Amino acid sequence: MTSPADLAPLGAIATASAIADGKVSARAVIDHALERIGAENTRLHAFIAVTSDEARAEADMLDALQAKGHRRGPFHGVPLAVKDIIDVSGQKTRAGSVTRDHLGPASADAWCVARLRAAGAVVVGKTNTVEYAFGGWGTNVIAGTPVNPHDRKVHRVPGGSSSGSGVAVGAGLVPLAFGTDTGGSVRLPAAWCGLVGHKTSYGLISRSGVVPLALAFDTIGPMTRTVRDAAVMAQVMLGSDPTDASTTGAPGLDLVTGLEAGVKGLTLGLLDLGGLTVDPEVAAAIDASAKALEKAGARIVRVTLPETVSAYTGLCGALMMVEGYSRYGKLADADPCLVGAPVAGRMRGGKAISGPAYFDAVEARIQRIASANAALDGIDALILPTTLFTAIPVSEVDEDGAPGGLTRFVNYLEWCGVSVPVAKSRAGMPIGLQVVARRYRDDLALRIARAAELAAGGPLALPA
Repeated sequence: MTSPADLAPLGAIATASAIADGKVSARAVIDHALERIGAENTRLHAFIAVTSDEARAEADMLDALQAKGHRRGPFHGVPLAVKDIIDVSGQKTRAGSVTRDHLGPASADAWCVARLRAAGAVVVGKTNTVEYAFGGWGTNVIAGTPVNPHDRKVHRVPGGSSSGSGVAVGAGLVPLAFGTDTGGSVRLPAAWCGLVGHKTSYGLISRSGVVPLALAFDTIGPMTRTVRDAAVMAQVMLGSDPTDASTTGAPGLDLVTGLEAGVKGLTLGLLDLGGLTVDPEVAAAIDASAKALEKAGARIVRVTLPETVSAYTGLCGALMMVEGYSRYGKLADADPCLVGAPVAGRMRGGKAISGPAYFDAVEARIQRIASANAALDGIDALILPTTLFTAIPVSEVDEDGAPGGLTRFVNYLEWCGVSVPVAKSRAGMPIGLQVVARRYRDDLALRIARAAELAAGGPLALPA
């Protein structure tokens, strides 16, 4: 028999394979995950709710099903954590905020949760999040901020807004988790907590059953130990959903078959960051990854987009704040205000933007997307750091700052991106490489990320 503890560093597909081969039971895997959560969650604050009884009952059912020769899918018996802006039937969806405490439990699973359950995954709990998913540091001044698992001495930022999911996977409590990404909220915690985060193309995966922040940018994304786990997880969620109009016309992609095709013959653009300062250790790690991809057969060229990354960041932020204020402005303006000051301030940032200004910005975005796509003519994908620096202490956070300075442009342009860990700093903090591709070229972004993962000797080791 195989110990579930030995499977934790290997990820979801390896765990599901061990269950399929009879080397370990689904119940043993789920029990181990629940034990780890019980032992570590007080320190890490990754989960806000743990569904122990339901998870054990589902694992027993899956073992009985397998004993009769049936398996649900590629994640049969694998533990799954769900960011708490996503509905899980019978559980409250708090969105990290006390302003939703009065609401009853969700009556049904969100689209993405239902798809993962159908593939055999077992929900073990819901994870912490920045209030209403509006913040990149991962801080939550009301519910508490999860602890980056790679530093036991200093409370460092986990990245947000999918903070609890990043910590849960980064610490090895679970191999799969859901995040959402409006401006970097999957990729930031992936980079800072040392895991793979896939910001899917806009409209590729239904957001039905998810608390919205800015529907012009919101996406669902896998957070996993390996690139293959992320590819299979995204593949399971694909499909047009009539309750989410953004998925109308989305192509049927194969994210898995070409994953090991490598980068030979591809042209990768090393993105000009427009004068943004990158930490020397981060810059060195990205340079090493670029050289490794070049050695593997890729052609590396310098690429400049029509506008600076910072310009796209600002444009994205303004539209995001307008949508955020439109949805939650009454909460931000209430007296007393029950939303934490940092998030309330971001919400109120959209208050002063007029209707005509917003309309002009929406129309201008269409032209900017077309211009950016044209600038990638002959370029298969972009590579760049996911973050400008490694995770900083929570005590040093400037809540007025935007840590998504290298991620928001992807959401603004409706592209896809994958953050994959490629190194650690001297202080032991993870460093993420970001692979960015055009909308609906998630297969290519994942393929390149897989090559980078292999070159880096990944997946990244779990923290001691």
